[in-house]
Amino acid sequence: MTVDLARPLSRRVLGIEVLLVLGLSLGQSAVYSAVTIIARLTADRPLSQQTATLNASQSPRPWLDLTYQLLGIGFALVPVLLAVHLLNRDRRPLDRDGLLTRDALPEPGRGGARDALGLDGRRPGQDLAWGAALAAAIGLPGLGLFWIAAHLGVNATVVPAGLPDLWWAVPVLILAAAQNAILEEVVVVGYLMTRLRELGWRVGAVIATSALLRGSYHLYQGFGAFVGNAVMGVVFGLFFLRSRRVLPLVVAHTLLDVVAFVGYALLPRDWFDWL
Repeated sequence: MTVDLARPLSRRVLGIEVLLVLGLSLGQSAVYSAVTIIARLTADRPLSQQTATLNASQSPRPWLDLTYQLLGIGFALVPVLLAVHLLNRDRRPLDRDGLLTRDALPEPGRGGARDALGLDGRRPGQDLAWGAALAAAIGLPGLGLFWIAAHLGVNATVVPAGLPDLWWAVPVLILAAAQNAILEEVVVVGYLMTRLRELGWRVGAVIATSALLRGSYHLYQGFGAFVGNAVMGVVFGLFFLRSRRVLPLVVAHTLLDVVAFVGYALLPRDWFDWL
């Protein structure tokens, strides 16, 4: 089947595309997370006495564990490549709202993922600076929210890193942090928000949908994680709509996860008892 790029994609085609991309990535995670929180709430122990382990070991054999970790990181990025590919299929100029125009002919080098998501290296200094600022703005209040959730008993005990104490643990945790950031920010913010705007959704509904999806696939950690990530989703969504750049969000998310993952792996465990 051939696709005539001179014709705009119908709302039905775009809607199905969005559902498929989410079904292969974080939409699927949200469904599993909802089932997990139901299982936790109906378990014999209270939610606060249960543990949610991130970056868990996959095998007692170190070389096999490393192989599984790298495969998991690599394959988790496939939906990102799919989302970028689908946006690149629509290589059209952007309108004044930053959306791919529906009536112009495709133009080589214009439109697509680069313009829709800001995936380029034109402003590395600004991207890094904004990323660091966003990480600080989200990270510090986020710690307070986790502390409150832990004391209210509405969160499971979060173990950010469950890898063995081996030479490759820290590099893998850094790669996992970057993978999480790229997957979530490109798919849930850049791709999803762009497509929902093209489908005619109002800005408020677009931001709310992206934020609630972000919170829902963290629900397995508890309700504090849901609220905290949903608030983060609102902030990131507003930033993206204003800047049309996803790279600062990737930087911010990577920094947050690196601090959590690597910090937990290297610092004494009693520092994290409040989690």
